[in-house]
Amino acid sequence: MERSEKVKSIYEELIHMKENGEACVIVTVVEMTGSTPVTVGKKMLVGESGTAMGTVGGGALEYLAKQRCRELIGKRESKLEKYILNEGKIQEEGTTVLPMACGGRVTLFYEYIGANKVYIFGAGHVGQALTNLLYKMNFYITVIDDRKEIYETIQNAHRKVEVSYVDFIEKEKLSENSFIVVCTPSHNNDFNVLNKVLELDLKPKYIGMLCSQVKLKAFLKKINEKHGKVDLSNMYSPIGLDIGGCSPEEIAVSIAAEILAISYDKKGHKHLRNNELLDNQL
Repeated sequence: MERSEKVKSIYEELIHMKENGEACVIVTVVEMTGSTPVTVGKKMLVGESGTAMGTVGGGALEYLAKQRCRELIGKRESKLEKYILNEGKIQEEGTTVLPMACGGRVTLFYEYIGANKVYIFGAGHVGQALTNLLYKMNFYITVIDDRKEIYETIQNAHRKVEVSYVDFIEKEKLSENSFIVVCTPSHNNDFNVLNKVLELDLKPKYIGMLCSQVKLKAFLKKINEKHGKVDLSNMYSPIGLDIGGCSPEEIAVSIAAEILAISYDKKGHKHLRNNELLDNQL
């Protein structure tokens, strides 16, 4: 995919991707010996949309590098790899032999760059407090609310969208491994968000819903009636860590702490999540 406007450098494109919440990988040639089609310091940028700029030498090396970039974007990982550019060579431990005639060796460093995507459905007091908190961290925040008077008060979101919650999900599908926070102004809207996620078989890393234990039980009954038994292991409701406090700002801290714990795969924290209801689904 090529951008229509002229781009002066990889770094300008990187800024463009960061501003739009697009994950990417920068590949840098960090070492080379012998005859190779590229020199140390050459770079290539590959975005999750397919955009590619720069070069690490072309041919089989660059083809494989682009494939590796797509894999690492999915895994959200960085990696160092060594290649032998001679198909006649026997593969050595820690290296990959490529079908090239150059005969030299190249080491590439793949640097993953990206922010966790957070979708906040509902820009009420808690939604906006959470937006203001996460905005300062490594998250790309999209806030969705169809109430014009509320939409106009949203600050600090990287992106805000004035549209119905279901329409947004149907159009954008939501990024895989993203974080979803459901705090709409009505129970029906909350149900519609999760129902659409299940209906489209989307794969967020986290779905947190602001609700009481009573509301959760009624909510799960409706889900069970419509979808049967489904995997809700990524759903956290009631939302947040059990740290106390009931103001919008304190609840936002609780939710942000839970998102961070899950993002970093930290265990042992006391979640407010009702494990019995969510794991057994009534």
